[in-house]
Amino acid sequence: MTTEPMTELDLRFRNWTGPRDAEAMAALANAANRADGEDQLVIASELVNLFGRDDEQFTAARDLFLVEHSGSLVGYGWTNWVDTTDGLREHRVGGYIHPDWLRRGIGTRLLHRLEARACESAREQPSDLPHIYGTWADEHRDAKRALMARHGYEVVRSFYDMRRDLSRPIAEVPFPDGIEVRPMSRDRDALRQLWRADVEAFADHWGGFPATEAAFESWVAEEDFDPSLHVVAWDGDEIAGASVNAIYRKDNAEFQRQHGWLESVFVRRPWRRRGLGAAVVARAMTVIREAGMEHAMLGVDAENPTGAVGVYERAGFEVVKRSWAYRKSMEATE
Repeated sequence: MTTEPMTELDLRFRNWTGPRDAEAMAALANAANRADGEDQLVIASELVNLFGRDDEQFTAARDLFLVEHSGSLVGYGWTNWVDTTDGLREHRVGGYIHPDWLRRGIGTRLLHRLEARACESAREQPSDLPHIYGTWADEHRDAKRALMARHGYEVVRSFYDMRRDLSRPIAEVPFPDGIEVRPMSRDRDALRQLWRADVEAFADHWGGFPATEAAFESWVAEEDFDPSLHVVAWDGDEIAGASVNAIYRKDNAEFQRQHGWLESVFVRRPWRRRGLGAAVVARAMTVIREAGMEHAMLGVDAENPTGAVGVYERAGFEVVKRSWAYRKSMEATE
């Protein structure tokens, strides 16, 4: 590691050139996660799946930057945009700096490069929506949170990770009349119907996520994608609500735990306020326990207006980590 001042540090910024970059990127991200005390495993094949599918909102060859010093990878970052449910085009920035290279100004220089690329994207794809920068950091990411504060990003929303001990009894919650749970398979039409129902339901929630064809293909291609874990509630031919579940087995092995995730819990608007959410969550916990897991995990908007936090608390979930969404006006750097 060098101790050269930031102004003298010779850095090379280059774009992603394909899967051959993924191994070094995964090793760097995992080193950063260990340094931050973050129990999250990044796998090279997952990066290829995530970054290797282009669409108008993200193309790795233009929107993903690797930072090198003397031929060694010292950081990487990316930017993509999403039209949010609160009426903004949010240009999101994210990335990692190797822990041996922190406090050398690399994070600042990478952030500036990502913001510049986001501004280019805003010009290339105009929108009537106001443009804004956005990012995310949890309570373990002290360096990132300090970086965001220094560069004018402000907290705009709070989120929780919650955990439920599955050794405790799970109350059986009845499903509303006319609603039944049916097994999910890998049938593409059924999976696409589930995807669209999820996107529709979350249109009523704060923020937003990519709902493109590339995002769908990335989801179904995930190494641990297992539709048999999903709990999907049907009203006739309509999906009323669901819990889209996942077990990340390599993560569990790496960190010697048995966690299953309720990755996305939703109830579509016509079926809300009938107890369907509580029934779906209870059934999802049972499914995860029957798969051999010891804890159920989920993430939730702490300010969710539909009362999701209360549903999870009543089901026995407890907050184990906090995180925050940050934003900054794009006009500040134009």
